Formats: sequence, C-alpha cells, structure tokens
Amino acid sequence: MDEAVGYLMLEMPTHALEILRSKVDWSPKQFEACVLIGEALRSLDRFRDALQPLEKAAALRPNDPGVAMALGWCYKRTNRLAQAIDALERARRAFPEYGLLRYNLACYWSLAGNLTKALKELSAAIALEPSLRDLIREEADFDHIRELPEFRKLIVAKRLP
Repeated sequence: MDEAVGYLMLEMPTHALEILRSKVDWSPKQFEACVLIGEALRSLDRFRDALQPLEKAAALRPNDPGVAMALGWCYKRTNRLAQAIDALERARRAFPEYGLLRYNLACYWSLAGNLTKALKELSAAIALEPSLRDLIREEADFDHIRELPEFRKLIVAKRLP
C-alpha cells in the first residue's frame, strides 16, 4: 500500500492502480485501499469509475471528510450535484470546523442555485480559513452569485491580523 501511496504522491496514478489491483485481498486495509483506488481513478479523470470505490469507503467510514470531498468532486463531474451536496452536508455535520469542506459545499450550493446556502457556507468557510478567500475570484462555481452585494463583501473583506 505504501508503494501505491508513493506513486500517487509522484502523480503516477496508473502505477498506483496497478499496485492496488495486483493484490486480491485488501481486507485488513479495505477502507484505505478503496480510498487510494478512488483517488487514483479521480486523478485520471475517470470520475464515474472512481465512485464505486469511494462509495465503498464512505460505507466503511460514513463521516470521513476526505472521502466526502472526493465523492463530491466525482458526483459533480458526473452531473449528480444533489449527491455531491448530500455527501458534503453529511461530512459538514460531523466536521463543522473544516473550512475547505464548507468552501466546496458553497460551490455546490451556488451551482444548484441556492444562493442563501451558498453564501452561508462560503462565509463560514472564510471565517474558518481566511486564506480560502484567495480562491474565490477564480472559482467559476460562484459565477451564479458573483454580482450579489453579499458575495462582493466576502471578496473584499479585510482579513484580521
């Protein structure tokens, strides 16, 4: 498994998949193997294929924020936005202080057209991790709310020392 992790770190997901698929039984480390397979497939832009191992990992550890974010990423890119939101909402309830998770949830709510929830999550994300504000200007997911005064305030608000 360490070898597969190494290949993923080196941005060689195909090699990681070969290692992970070469072993028939990952029972003792099933969660970790599912996550790694899902991440390797996601790195290859095989989002639909990544869902099965990531969903299995989520079944093993339902509140894992990393798995929820990976699932959300894949659901969004396979036109399953409602499932992306559900995955991140569950994780947010378990980890309300995880700023990046809330930022991604804000993106998905914006795409879904729920501006109130998008702004609420984005505001919470920035409060938790002010550096996330730097990502907003380039984030196309916020094009739906970019012109709202509340959104503009989030962009220009000064960081506290």
